[in-house]
Amino acid sequence: MAAIKNTEARRDSAKAQATAGTPGKLDCEKEIPRIDSALLLGAAGRVVIEHHGQRYELRETRFGKLILTK
Repeated sequence: MAAIKNTEARRDSAKAQATAGTPGKLDCEKEIPRIDSALLLGAAGRVVIEHHGQRYELRETRFGKLILTK
């Protein structure tokens, strides 16, 4: 039980450090590239992603959600 509390305390501390100085945003968001989903998915609304020799399909549902399947 103490291990769970310690893990939660570390996670909360890391969140507090990450958000210091930028209310509502993590500092790491500045370093992560952003790609508009319409650009990524194209007219077909889906794209195949190869990752470590495996193929995944990222597609948009009719409700506007993104689904990643293997």
